[in-house]
Amino acid sequence: MNLQRVAEKLGITVDRLESLQETKVSKSFWPEPQLLRFDKEISGIEAGTVIFESGEIVWGYPRIRRPLMLEAAIKGHFIDSVAVEEKMNGHNVRITSIDGNIVALTRGGFICPYSTEVAARLLPEEIFERLPGLVLCAEMVGPENPYVSSEVYPTDSIDLYLFDVAQRNRRGTYGVYKTQEIAERFGLRATAFFGEFPLKTAHQRIREIILKLGRQGREGVVLKDPKNRVEPLKYTSSESNCSDLEIAFRYYNDYAQDFFLSRAVREGFQSVEWKEPEEERRERARRIGESILLPLIETIEKKQRGETITQRIQIRVESLATARGFEYHLRRCGIRAIFDQPLPEDDGYRIGITKIIMSTNDKTEALLDGEMW
Repeated sequence: MNLQRVAEKLGITVDRLESLQETKVSKSFWPEPQLLRFDKEISGIEAGTVIFESGEIVWGYPRIRRPLMLEAAIKGHFIDSVAVEEKMNGHNVRITSIDGNIVALTRGGFICPYSTEVAARLLPEEIFERLPGLVLCAEMVGPENPYVSSEVYPTDSIDLYLFDVAQRNRRGTYGVYKTQEIAERFGLRATAFFGEFPLKTAHQRIREIILKLGRQGREGVVLKDPKNRVEPLKYTSSESNCSDLEIAFRYYNDYAQDFFLSRAVREGFQSVEWKEPEEERRERARRIGESILLPLIETIEKKQRGETITQRIQIRVESLATARGFEYHLRRCGIRAIFDQPLPEDDGYRIGITKIIMSTNDKTEALLDGEMW
């Protein structure tokens, strides 16, 4: 690796890059190709940024901020109009081709064997040949998503939806219209595009979209500048907030406190901005309360019966090597998982996986035994 050239691409000195390798940048030797991974944002370089042995860089996808008062944020942040697309509930990957091989990077910069196999299966072979250096930013969704399982999308397995495109060694992305163009050109699915709206009426149209998405059990929207001049924002439905709370309270000791607080606060601001009548506000309160209390009680009673707190997921793979690789990937991410015996199918194998939710298991057992909170 030519450190001088890599440092220039990153916009830092060679000395700074070398010092980061000793403290803030992790080496990954598996799976191939080898890479350096930025664990945290530092020196203006996004977390999840990856440097391959060849010196090729895939920049981390920037965090998207979230407004609480929609109308005020739109008018204060965007310039003249807002492009609105769906925010899907799955896991975020950046897909590129290195030395002729497709790799799918997680948000944190790991190569995920399972996501890589899915990407290789769903993407047309010629896309990276015709567009060298392309980075596809995509959401993987469906019931066989091992990170965020959801059955609201039209698949019984897992699908890939493009939401942005970028270029290796180049910071930033190309924006909503270029993304839609590439998706159409290569026959790829893309996140739903609801249109471009003027600032004056955008918040009203977005509220209508959010209410419809919420009724469908979907997550929300991403708001983008049509010309990619300012960073995007995201905004979620009440149903999505409550679904997050339901999962978080089911595994209450495995989530940071901010995860709980932020979603409850979003609900308060949304209710106020939308000037909900008393009946709607009480319905929102009931929905939030049930999403908090019922899964928590279920977890406590399950542990009281001596059962282990687990999460069941399922994947389908073409190769057992992918399954073994994914098992190792979960282990290096600190996730304890038990893989069932693979069940052969026409196009590969179906494998059930039991995730052991360790922190919530241990904490619940201790509290039931009289430990203080």
